[in-house]
Amino acid sequence: MRFDLSDEQQLLRSAAREFLTKELPMAEARRLADSGDPHDRRLWRAMAEQGWTGLAIAEAHGGCGLGLVDLAVLMEEMGRALLGGPFFASPVFAGTMLEAAGAYEEAARVASGERVATVALVEEGGVWEPEKLGMTSGLAGRKLFVQEAAAADLLVVAARDAVVVVERGAAGVEMGEMPGMDTTRRLSWVKLAGPAGKVAARGAAAVAAIDRAIEVATAALCAEMTGGMQRVQDLAVQYAKTRKQFGQPIGKFQAVQHACADMWVMTECSRAAALYAAYALDRGTADARFAVSVAKAYASDAYRECGNRGIQVHGGMGFTWDNDTHYYYKRAKASEAALGDANYHRERIARLTLDERGEGNEPRA
Repeated sequence: MRFDLSDEQQLLRSAAREFLTKELPMAEARRLADSGDPHDRRLWRAMAEQGWTGLAIAEAHGGCGLGLVDLAVLMEEMGRALLGGPFFASPVFAGTMLEAAGAYEEAARVASGERVATVALVEEGGVWEPEKLGMTSGLAGRKLFVQEAAAADLLVVAARDAVVVVERGAAGVEMGEMPGMDTTRRLSWVKLAGPAGKVAARGAAAVAAIDRAIEVATAALCAEMTGGMQRVQDLAVQYAKTRKQFGQPIGKFQAVQHACADMWVMTECSRAAALYAAYALDRGTADARFAVSVAKAYASDAYRECGNRGIQVHGGMGFTWDNDTHYYYKRAKASEAALGDANYHRERIARLTLDERGEGNEPRA
């Protein structure tokens, strides 16, 4: 068995890092995060030209069809670079749901980067399971925590009995900004009052499409979180090598070494879990859902803890606005809650295990 990335995937990683280092240096990422509009249209067009917006969508549906492990590799580099805007919301989450629901024309336009889409899923109850949603295909009610709705052309609305594609400017659609900790991605509430839309899937097909999109988006998010952990670790190690106390670099002190070692272990474990989750979903293995929850439960805790360790290594500097670590810490906290926190996924793991033994029912996540 091969436990490493293929040559093509390593080339993708190198190319992505080179591209993002050039096109999105940290100074630019900070500017976008503080600007109130993190969607850089120039960068979006450049990423679309690279084929990134269609990376995991099948060639037959207008994408590149490379696979979810390739997407995980790319998402890790994006997390490392603190890429904001609608990439996660549009080609990753909405694109997957459109393709899974059979809305191939809309999926192709998202894959090309021509149109930006986002998923309207969560409601007042804060649940992820489609069968627990209150909204039906009539589209009456509110959706919360909709990522980058302000930049979206299409709303992919997940209802209890359907997946419906709605134009952002359609009659009966209202939206407003919600406060969020991570300023690299905007959150909105969306109020729907029966707008006209295209029903992409109904009934069991809709539930399956929503489930598939959530699984893929969760695995991709774990990979992105891993990239953020790597960057926090790199910043801390670099600082520990140059900051001196008592006439020597603080990296020579055992307590600092332990903090950096903890970050390395958490990052490597998260990377392994995220890549396996992507692999399992791609191959359709029996443990795919289990693997996704393992990855998200681990990454949710690990990214936050990496942020804690990174701030501690920087000392008083770690709390200052000028230090880059706080942007990653905010991303960590936002990502921790998105698509289910660690407690949610640990409970899901327990129920999946019981279901394997015939002692329970598997929940959808």
